[in-house]
Amino acid sequence: WGERAAAAAADCALRQPLQTRVCANFQAGAGEKQPAMKRLLIKGGKVVNDDHSQVADVYIENGVVRAVGPELKPGSAAGLQVVDATDKLVLPGGIDPHTHLQFPFMGTQSKDDFYQGTKAALAGGTTMIIDFAIPQKSCSLIEAYEQWRSWADPKVCCDYALHVAVTWWSDKVKEEMKVLAQEKGVISLKEMT
Repeated sequence: WGERAAAAAADCALRQPLQTRVCANFQAGAGEKQPAMKRLLIKGGKVVNDDHSQVADVYIENGVVRAVGPELKPGSAAGLQVVDATDKLVLPGGIDPHTHLQFPFMGTQSKDDFYQGTKAALAGGTTMIIDFAIPQKSCSLIEAYEQWRSWADPKVCCDYALHVAVTWWSDKVKEEMKVLAQEKGVISLKEMT
């Protein structure tokens, strides 16, 4: 589970109204930052993972799942929000690996920007997206990556990553791919010719 998404995923999985949102953009509206939840204990739900499911508690601290197990006792009750998940499924959030938010294309732009698209994703239980940064042919991959980051960072409501498209080839592109991987953490490139 992603850092911002754990509690939002738990809320969606419990099919209760989204009362506790980890993402400040989603919680307050774009541009209005509020502090994220600190501690959450989801009690007694059926926790479903890829390899098995079990009735258990899930303890989340600062947006990160810290423990999964029966009858968890996370210490002091001060500041702890407890959600009773008895007879409910607790699911990790989904990942949408192919999105095009705020995407400029042939003089148009996709309808959803990073705020609206990721807000809708969270409402449906998707807690991470992977969008595409697509430079024009002969343009810098790094500049395209930075441009998409500048659009996404102030607006996203869930975790996200970027595929960077390789739309042309040169020694410069080869070097930029290396920089993207080693310095920017980009691990997904898509060749488009």
